[in-house]
Amino acid sequence: MNSNTTPRRSPLIAVVGASGNQGGSVVQALLEGDVRVRALVRDPGKPAAQALAARGVELTVGDLTDPASLDAFLDGVEAAFAMTTPFTEGTERETATGIAIADAAARAGVRHLVYSSVGGAERESGIPHFESKRRVEEHIESLGIHHTFLRPVFFMDNFSRYSTSVEEGQIVVRMAMPGDIPLQMIAVRDLGKAAAAILLGGSAVEGASVEIAGDSLTGSQIARAMGEYAGLPAKYEAVPLEAIASLGDQAAMFRWFSETPAYRADFAATRSLVPDVLDFAGWLAASGWTPPA
Repeated sequence: MNSNTTPRRSPLIAVVGASGNQGGSVVQALLEGDVRVRALVRDPGKPAAQALAARGVELTVGDLTDPASLDAFLDGVEAAFAMTTPFTEGTERETATGIAIADAAARAGVRHLVYSSVGGAERESGIPHFESKRRVEEHIESLGIHHTFLRPVFFMDNFSRYSTSVEEGQIVVRMAMPGDIPLQMIAVRDLGKAAAAILLGGSAVEGASVEIAGDSLTGSQIARAMGEYAGLPAKYEAVPLEAIASLGDQAAMFRWFSETPAYRADFAATRSLVPDVLDFAGWLAASGWTPPA
């Protein structure tokens, strides 16, 4: 090798939501591959931003609602990962944010935009936070920029926050769907790994869309897996859809889950992106899941 040859620098990839669950998993996967990462943060002094900087992430100060911030954030990057959420400002704002990111990617000439949407977004589910993501997808398509849609199914990590309790020494899992209908699931960790694999180029799904999942279990099987992992008896209880009707968006989602087929993940494509993709039992162990107090 010529001693005067300058080593090629790793690509610089921008990650939206780097301090959150999805974006954080993408950052983790990229850093493990020695890739340079840039994050957009509102306050670089906050612990989450400082933690990113300590790991070598380049910080750009700004806001997703400010076009100038987005232009600075995406300037000079090879590729970008984008995700949006409706759970802070609603679905209309989610769509507007996604459109703003896509427009900025087009202005900056980003070579590849990977947008994290949701499984079933293209199938007219009628679920508000699915439809909002589809509107973003449609806008990205209209721009003619090189893009890939990553469509994760239900996150296993949701079981760390809700749907599960321990009552009289027994794990109880409750969801508004029958106990014998399978629910496709993916670990947030594996969303990050899949996104990183696509962002780094060469995957078979680049330029298209892929619905990803690591497991498919019924509610009863989910409860059984939790019980076996924790060494406790466990059961599943189906909650009537009418009981969550007031939740609107969530009620629509669980109604969709109950009307099979709902999610339609490509398990083979998922494994090609993430060879060590976690099944549900693997996620319980890898996450250190503990029954809620």
